Amino acid sequence: MGQYERLILMAEDELIQYSTDARKIEKLRPKIGLSVTPTEQKQVKEALLAEMPTDFLSQLVEKQRQTVALPFWGIAGLGLLFGISLSQPLDYIATIGGAAIAIAVQKWGWRLQAKRLVLQTLEDIERLTRKPD
Repeated sequence: MGQYERLILMAEDELIQYSTDARKIEKLRPKIGLSVTPTEQKQVKEALLAEMPTDFLSQLVEKQRQTVALPFWGIAGLGLLFGISLSQPLDYIATIGGAAIAIAVQKWGWRLQAKRLVLQTLEDIERLTRKPD
């Protein structure tokens, strides 16, 4: 596992805790500063900048992943409800499909949010280490 993946996993671990983005960045900064060289930090930052999507849907999923996934959870629930109450085994396809799409959207948003947190942390480290002119 490269530095890139390791930093993303560290950010995902920070996302689990309920705190502000500033606090998460503050907690990530020493971890990244001690474990990743400045050269590797620049490489990871460049890779993140190149990889971060700029389209509307990706930004919406990054900021509101649960809201975007909610209709798919509803489809899954309705499929389950109709499958049980109407004894229709084909309705379970909606349950499986809706749940799979909802989980995929949630994972995608979680990953995008972690990448954004790493990018913000690297920019913060760069800002703090830059010498004043």
